[in-house]
Amino acid sequence: MELPMAPAPMLWQPCRMRSAFRARHATLVITAWLISAGIPAPAADSTTPPPWPLHTLQADRTWLLNLPQGQRLDASALLRRPDGTFLTVNDQDGVVYRMHFLEGTNAMDLTPVPECLTREQLAPFAAQKFKRYDLEGLAQDREGRLYLCEEGNRWILRWDPKTTKVERLEIDWKPVERWFSAADPNASLEGIAIGGDRLYVANERQIGRVMVVDLTTLKVVDNFMVAPAGSQSTDVHYSDLCWADDALWVLLRDDRKLLKVDPTAKRVLAEFDFTAMERSRENAYGALFAPGFMEGVSIDQDFIWLLSDNNGMGRKAKLSDKRPTLFRCPKPR
Repeated sequence: MELPMAPAPMLWQPCRMRSAFRARHATLVITAWLISAGIPAPAADSTTPPPWPLHTLQADRTWLLNLPQGQRLDASALLRRPDGTFLTVNDQDGVVYRMHFLEGTNAMDLTPVPECLTREQLAPFAAQKFKRYDLEGLAQDREGRLYLCEEGNRWILRWDPKTTKVERLEIDWKPVERWFSAADPNASLEGIAIGGDRLYVANERQIGRVMVVDLTTLKVVDNFMVAPAGSQSTDVHYSDLCWADDALWVLLRDDRKLLKVDPTAKRVLAEFDFTAMERSRENAYGALFAPGFMEGVSIDQDFIWLLSDNNGMGRKAKLSDKRPTLFRCPKPR
């Protein structure tokens, strides 16, 4: 199903300043007040052709992630490995988890990946570490090594399952540091993907940017911004990246969109909207209004997988249920 093109004025744009959850929440409350006051949404301009294919995503299955030991789970990445298993990270405890489907249910259990990011492995970096490990992305290379974003220090970590050692990639961010927030360490590295010999890293916001690193030299070789159709923002927020189908997939949590991108041409190839899916009563989080929560994306031959990071909020259908949701969406053809 294609979406109508509706370039919206700034009054109706999603919140662009997420330096704190409350700021985003307040913007959505104000928007709701405008709607209740009778201010109509802008009409779609049916005469304007879409700049690229526009699709709507709907899930054919969902699963709820059981909380490890009952503790809060902020699922901030999603990786589908070649063997079909799924991994995620919890930005609250710095642990990489394997996700297990529970047969005959709509639930999943999580178990820590053995010997991954142990205290001993991370000891060489302890003196430079700022606060807790805030993991915000997952990728895997041809050798099976895992790559993770650490947001607080703007580090890229690489864990090798064969040697069970962790490296901190010594990337010089100077060519792109103008896009980094000097005041908010939580507005930093948020997603990661590998395509060929390139490492793609998303700077979340203030200012949102996709950065390209040569994996051989560890030099930043490019950076760019992509935005959904009709966007007027100069600070598009990115929440995860994935490489699939010879393209870079860019997740936009606040816009509730997923973009398929040609990173060489810096051009959007297709756009996928999941607003209705995420806002439906059975999937929505929060008692009243809430921002977008998607922070994980993975793509295979048949499906687009999305994972929510609900920041400890309960599901609207049952506020006591604070489990994140994994969505399986058939690929539009």
